[in-house]
Amino acid sequence: MAPYRIVLADDHTLFRQGVRKLLEEIPGLEVIEEASNGIELIEILKEITPDMVILDISMPNLRGIEAMRESKKKYPDLQILILTMHKNREYLYQAISAGAAGYLLKEDADTDLRYAIDTIRNGKTYISPLLAEELKDDLVNIYQRSRSASPFGPLTTREREVLKLIAEGKSSKDIGVILHISVRTVQHHRSNIMEKLSAKSTADLVKYAINNRYI
Repeated sequence: MAPYRIVLADDHTLFRQGVRKLLEEIPGLEVIEEASNGIELIEILKEITPDMVILDISMPNLRGIEAMRESKKKYPDLQILILTMHKNREYLYQAISAGAAGYLLKEDADTDLRYAIDTIRNGKTYISPLLAEELKDDLVNIYQRSRSASPFGPLTTREREVLKLIAEGKSSKDIGVILHISVRTVQHHRSNIMEKLSAKSTADLVKYAINNRYI
């Protein structure tokens, strides 16, 4: 059987080498290339097609989330596992909305890396246990707030369009260009959306969008 081919992308050389050592101890896996930033990763993917990219969020030149978005546009079947120190749930929601198949905290890598990879290879999403519990609570709260709404939710068609683009990481200026409306109108829609959903942050909007399959 052909090995499962992985590219590592992390700007910390020693950490990257440590992860490579862990992976090389797992039968059937092969690390075929390494990148120290997002731009290097994009260039590598032009030359080779791995089965999975294990990717950090905080990297120079091109951040992990942006690199992932670019990669998924060109290679939609590419599996991406985020491996990061960030416990901030907003990063988690951004990663999921950008197409990540898994989100593993670096502190869990030594014990959970193999399980995370196996989970993704089996067609499921992996999230580090600490964040998974919080995610479950978030989605329950969102569901309870929205379950009495109409089948299409409390938002208008235009508001759903704006919400989808917000969840995809687009700026108000970008949304205005895509929808052919002014930035001021975008901000007005955003304000209405947050009020209707009782949202306090962009992370809340992304969570709602994921839960209601707008993205």
